Amino acid sequence: MKTPVTAIFDIGKTNKKFFLFDNAFEEVHRQYRQFDLIEDEDGYPCEDLQSVTDWMRQTFENVVKSNEYQVQALNFSGYGASIVNVDEEGKPATPLYNYIKPFPQEILDAYYDQYGGKEQNNLETASPSLGMLNSGLQLYWLKKQRPHLFQKIKTSLHFPQYLSYVFSGKMVSEPTSIGCHTKLWDFERNQYHSWTAKEGIDKLFPETVPATTSFEVAFNSRPVRVGVGIHDSSSALVPYLKELKEPFILISTGTWSITVNPFSEEPLTLEQLRKDCLKFLGVHGKPVKAARLFLGNEMVHQIRKLDGIFHKNSGYYKNVLLNPDFLNQMEHGDIDDLFYPETIKNPLVEEVLSTEQWDPGIFGTYEEAYHHLMWGLVVLQKASLELVIGKTPVKHIIIDGGFVNNTLFVQMLQHELPGYKLSVSSQPLGSALGAAMVVNEGVGDGIVG
Repeated sequence: MKTPVTAIFDIGKTNKKFFLFDNAFEEVHRQYRQFDLIEDEDGYPCEDLQSVTDWMRQTFENVVKSNEYQVQALNFSGYGASIVNVDEEGKPATPLYNYIKPFPQEILDAYYDQYGGKEQNNLETASPSLGMLNSGLQLYWLKKQRPHLFQKIKTSLHFPQYLSYVFSGKMVSEPTSIGCHTKLWDFERNQYHSWTAKEGIDKLFPETVPATTSFEVAFNSRPVRVGVGIHDSSSALVPYLKELKEPFILISTGTWSITVNPFSEEPLTLEQLRKDCLKFLGVHGKPVKAARLFLGNEMVHQIRKLDGIFHKNSGYYKNVLLNPDFLNQMEHGDIDDLFYPETIKNPLVEEVLSTEQWDPGIFGTYEEAYHHLMWGLVVLQKASLELVIGKTPVKHIIIDGGFVNNTLFVQMLQHELPGYKLSVSSQPLGSALGAAMVVNEGVGDGIVG
């Protein structure tokens, strides 16, 4: 007899993952893939959307035809700040632009001059000024600078909803993607921001439906409920909100470290916005406070530097154990040689770390340099955490995602947070598991049946 399962594609910036969860939301299968980037019309690296979706189709077809599993639901968790623009035929009309692609300053200045000024606009949209990471501004940029491409766009889909469309054929929008630092949503008025209508951009987005929406689609002559997709940061919250009764803070780690406080009732301030603190919309449309750090990206960047300097193989850092003497130095404030990040552009860095360029070559060993690197990342993470905690009466902090396997980082962070209970997720599946729960919400009390 086949095992009934929910299938989830969890598409991250670096890793593309596929999971199967059983009736109890236990993982029964997983696959990981990475894809080489291609280039957009400017020669800037971007996602190879065709290869990713081809892999997804083939992977899902293999499971549907298997004798082991009976797929009853399918959903998608994907990174935000990315829009797939499709033409009249429903095919991509532009590349899936990389959210770290430089944004033209003159276009950004024109946007703010036209729509309320930087500070007011940032407060209304609950987002710092992030360039291409403000994915709604990608459409503004296309309209102003690439009108020949903009004219080809019939519909704009947030990345998770495009992944869903590939399987369901349905084009929709949903709150978690609309509200993730896109500059499309007016958090004060709880509607699309007025600039989208003035530019005619609001008409490019399809009907907004709840994140729990699904469509019945036949695969191999069997019905499957296909979810509409969900932004990964919002999805990662779902399992904890369902399971925990007391307030908590979630640090969801990977390429980005997203620190999330779903219990904050405090408004955003300009100072918080300046330090990359923002709000996004949760699964049920409630604003959630969060702070972002490009922590995983910075770690990979610096590890490569260490590997080169000390002539170590890739992955050597995984074998480095915590030196208790270093913890003692931390406790007594005897550490001065903190690194200065090269890929994190955030005023928080200047506030809490040395502003001098870090030179790992001054250390005698790889292990010593790596300890200093981890300590710098921990200092940044702690400062980001304090931004979102605010006045929330919370004492429980959860870490999930890629950094849960970095024992050194976790131990140092716990050392820096003596008044908090620090929990590490037993398996880094937060966003995938959340997507599985969302597509099954209200169906057999949340269990696939």
